Parts: sequence; C-alpha cells; structure tokens
Amino acid sequence: MDSIVIKGGKPLHGTIPIGGAKNAALPLMAASLLTDGVLRLSNLPHLADISTMAHLMGEMGVSISMEGDTAQGGGHMGRVFALNAAGLKDTTAPYDLVRRMRASVLVLGPTLARHGHARVSLPGGCAIGTRPVDLHLKALQAMGAEIVLAEGYVEARAPGGLRGGHVLFPNVTVGGTENILMAATLAKGKTVIANAAREPEVADLAHCLVAMGAKIEGIGTDTLKVEGMESLHGADYSVIVDRIEMGSYAVAAAVTGGDVVLKGGRIDLMESVADVMRAAGVDVVEVEGGVRVSRKNGAIKGFDVMTEPYPGFPTDMQAQMMVLASVADGASMITETIFENRFMHVPELVRMGADINVHGRSAIVRGVKKLSGAPVMATDLRASSSLVLAGLVAEGTTVINRVYHLDRGYERLEEKLAQCGAVIERVRERA
Repeated sequence: MDSIVIKGGKPLHGTIPIGGAKNAALPLMAASLLTDGVLRLSNLPHLADISTMAHLMGEMGVSISMEGDTAQGGGHMGRVFALNAAGLKDTTAPYDLVRRMRASVLVLGPTLARHGHARVSLPGGCAIGTRPVDLHLKALQAMGAEIVLAEGYVEARAPGGLRGGHVLFPNVTVGGTENILMAATLAKGKTVIANAAREPEVADLAHCLVAMGAKIEGIGTDTLKVEGMESLHGADYSVIVDRIEMGSYAVAAAVTGGDVVLKGGRIDLMESVADVMRAAGVDVVEVEGGVRVSRKNGAIKGFDVMTEPYPGFPTDMQAQMMVLASVADGASMITETIFENRFMHVPELVRMGADINVHGRSAIVRGVKKLSGAPVMATDLRASSSLVLAGLVAEGTTVINRVYHLDRGYERLEEKLAQCGAVIERVRERA
C-alpha cells in the first residue's frame, strides 16, 4: 500500500484550490437514474469514491462519458461527466461494488421510483460506527414500497409506483433524506419530508432536481415538500465546493502558522468551523475568489466543540480540529454526537505526542508545545487527513500508512500542500 511521508515544521503559504464536494457529487450522480435524459455534471472531483460510483452505475447500464477534465488546468474546476440512464439494463447494485462505499445505497430510491423495483446490497464503508439504512427503508415503505431483506440485499418493489406521503425521520439522516427526496420526485402526489437533513449537499441535490423539472419547496430547511412528476428531464449542473476539504486545509494553515487562500472556497458553507477557529485565534476571512486563513501571531487558544447535524459543527471536521487542539495553549473538549467510533485517530495522535483522554463520547485535549513525527496508520477518511495535519506541524518525519482512505476524499492532496511549502511526498507501493 502507498504511504505518505511528511517532514513537518514548514508554515504553509500560497493558494490551495478547493474542488467539488464528494458528498454532493455522489447523490447527484445517482439522480441521473431518475431520467432518460442526459444529466451533465461539472466540477466533479477526481476521487476514488467518484470512480466507484461511476463503476457501479456503469454496471447498471448508465452511459457515462467524460466531457471535460480541467483538474490540471485550475484544480478547483473539476471534471465534467455526462450521465445517461436511458438504457438502464440492471436494477441490481451488487455487493462487490456497494461494499466499498456506503453512498452506493443512494441508487435505491431513484431506481425504485423510476422502474418500480430495485435490488441493492447492504452497504459497507468506513469503520466509524453503525450507519444503518433502516431509516431509508421505513421511509420507502411509508411511500408504498414492498421491501424484503434477503441474502444481504435490499429487494424493493413498488409495482404500482411509489405514492406521496408524510415521512418523519426520527433522527436526522443525510443519506436517508437524499434517497427519499429523489424517490419523491417521481412518486404519485405530494410527499412531505419532516426532520430532513439541512446539509448544503442536500440542498445542492434539491437544486439539481429542480433543474431537472422537479417541484420542491423548503430547500435548505428541515421540511421538504415534493410534488411528484410524471418524469424528469436532463440538465446541466455544477457540483458545490467541498466544505470539508476547505475546512481541512484551513486547519493546515492554522496549525503551521501559515497564510493560505482557499481558492473557490465559500465561507457561508463553513460558518460553524470558522467560528470555532476564530475563537481559537485564527483569522478566517472572505476574500475575492475564496477564503483566507492565517495565523501569524499568537498561540492557538483552547476551545470546546460538539459535533451536530448542519448547521452545527460537522462530524467530518472533528478529527482535524483535534489536531488544532493538540497544539493549542490550554485544554479543549471535543464531543462527538454523530458516530460512536469516531475517535480511532486518537491513539495515532498520542503516538505523535498529543495529550488526549477519551471519556465516552468526549475527548479532553491538553495542548502540548510540540508533536513529534512517527509512523502512524490511517483508519478512515477523516482520520487520515488528521494525521496529515499532525505531520505538517510535527518535528521530524511522519510516515502515514494505509493512505488509500485519503484518496476517497482528497484530490491531489500532496501536490496542493507541496505548492504551499509543505515537504510531503507519496511513496508508491512496489508491485
């Protein structure tokens, strides 16, 4: 397996282009299943998860052509895919593909809504705790779907088509909201989705569906009202920028005492992260064409943060903020309320000299004067990025193993950091 080697202690200075959001791109790709027209998506990041979703949809019979790749020409402009599901040949999403990425379950709602049947493997994904799809299934049943779990697959049927109804999620679920939102666009009648996720990626999907002819009210709120249509048409749509990539590089600038412009970044997508960073003594300001993050004077101050559904602090930024807390002046408390196993990066940070004690769902982090380079192992996507951040600020050399997780969510990470002064390289595994 590849590894990443970092010689730390270099402040970052320069510009980092921010790519399209993986967590927005995946449901947008699935939305192409709702129409026999062409859905042309631009600003798609070049990531392993995007390739996995493209492979899955290709296996199902979706025609996918690349109509542009400007990643080398500007970084934040992304790829352009044209997806056409007119010739869909298979409504099964097989285990060997779905197990690689749990977002694959997003093909369930649109496939069932358009074709009246779908067979989707129960998903896999990162080992950060249970993320059951039962909320998706109960909501589809409320819309008239017949669902059977057999041999590790969800077998769903709606012979007469899905019908609108009132869906109340007992807990906020991003994937569940996205699946039901897509399904509702072709259901008979009106669907109300209550306690819907409000994440920008959900709103991005809703805006794309509207561009495809859907009728949706309440976009960006916790109540979505969808008037089902006979059919949807193709559209051209640009993927929203990745707020987690933006936040990760913001922390990189802060921990190294650097000054970085996040090109294409939007501060309105990372307000909760920006607020915590400002409280910690980091300058985060909107500038023309992006967001500037700098820490030129003074120590980082301790802070408290609790992960919550949007617009609260994102769980996908928890590991990165723990690195910021590890080199702060004073103590911080970080509480994780979304996933139960999302502190697996803690032992690796402790190996690098961090002072962290975990008590249930909270971690007490006492800032230290320095971290030290060490060989460490990534356990999931965001834990991987936290180890990169720790390596950037640590004295000595850090070797991060199992970095395939990083390739699921960060495009050209080593190149982007190196362009700002980081001493970082990927060591390829010998065949």
